[in-house]
Amino acid sequence: MPSSTSSSKPGALFYARLLVGICALLIVAFEFFSDFLLKHYSETYARVSRQYSEAARIRPAKPGEPTSVLMIGNSLLLEGVDVDRLQKLTSDQMHIYPIFLEATGYYDWFYALQRLFREGTKPQVVVLGVGVDSFLANSVRQDYVPLMLFDMRDSLGVASDLKMDRTATSNLLLAHSSVFWDTRTDLRTQILRHTVPHYRELVLLLKPQPAIPPPHQFQTTANSRLERLRELCEAHGAKLIILVPPTPSSEDAVRQMTLASRKAGVDTLVPIDPTALSVKYYQSDELHLNSEGAQLFTSALATFLPETVVRKSVASPD
Repeated sequence: MPSSTSSSKPGALFYARLLVGICALLIVAFEFFSDFLLKHYSETYARVSRQYSEAARIRPAKPGEPTSVLMIGNSLLLEGVDVDRLQKLTSDQMHIYPIFLEATGYYDWFYALQRLFREGTKPQVVVLGVGVDSFLANSVRQDYVPLMLFDMRDSLGVASDLKMDRTATSNLLLAHSSVFWDTRTDLRTQILRHTVPHYRELVLLLKPQPAIPPPHQFQTTANSRLERLRELCEAHGAKLIILVPPTPSSEDAVRQMTLASRKAGVDTLVPIDPTALSVKYYQSDELHLNSEGAQLFTSALATFLPETVVRKSVASPD
């Protein structure tokens, strides 16, 4: 007489395989759906994809042509710089290629630059503007950046630099390889933004503002990162300029950043003294410039950036 145990094994195996098959189909469906939403409805993806593609094709200007400038940064530049107006005001001196992605900092852009250089971009000048707090932050943006700005080597490099554990490293690698995994946080944010009134203001209120580290720690961290960025850019024939966008941060932070840049042999550009701008030039979050503030900052940038670019090129000819 057949054993009941042996007869139950084929049934259990069938249901196990069925469960695995359903999970596989769901994974494929989620990935396909996420990819469709990202490419057809994400303004951030469309903007950064276009900007990255254009930046990857940058070549050095020929004699008499405007200097090719790669300008990278976070929301402080996205909200604070009118790129079309800036390009119009400086078109005879520079050709600006921007890549702006919100909530990015030093690690995001260091490894993004590494990848861009590997892919053949050849700007003559790289301008980085993320604000002092973001430059000193020990973090990387978990969505969009791994998928759009990193390759596998960069993801592993970031994980090593930040001393991520195995779980965090796995999440970063999955975010690079899977659209669904990369955009799951952003999808949740979009849902909350459309269902919770004043969601952005609430997040900013609950999110603690990072404190500026003591002077010794500030200089140690900033010098190391500035030298690393400068060496990366110089190895590929580009000059580095650090742009400090205006925020309500302390005057001391800007001063310390300028000192650190000078020590690392990097030009720092502060077109507008942050202490000179009143709250009327900022948005309700009291961090990003409004349209009036952006006009002031863009005009100041159009005045001082070409001077810095020319000085940099004359001081360090290729």
